[in-house]
Amino acid sequence: MTIYNYLNPTLKNLLGEEMPKEQLEDKFLTPTKFSQEIERLVKKSEGLITYIEAVVTYCQENEIELETVPKLISKPLKERLKHEAQRLNYMKQSSKGVLPL
Repeated sequence: MTIYNYLNPTLKNLLGEEMPKEQLEDKFLTPTKFSQEIERLVKKSEGLITYIEAVVTYCQENEIELETVPKLISKPLKERLKHEAQRLNYMKQSSKGVLPL
């Protein structure tokens, strides 16, 4: 291997065929992509499905184990899921900053 190979790395699949970087990135699911897909599902349903349902549906359709989802959830999506879970009484309401009446 020459120094030229180190300066100009190429992405190859298991068969040794060169792959464009975009094609390689499409194979891996990042938190950003996952969040965008969940947002797309919720918007496309026009409010018929919740964020929680969208996560479960996306995972079922793409054969993703639910145990791996926490690694894929971005901070904004986590906040939306938390708010929704509190609204649906799946979680206790957080009392930070709320004055008693």
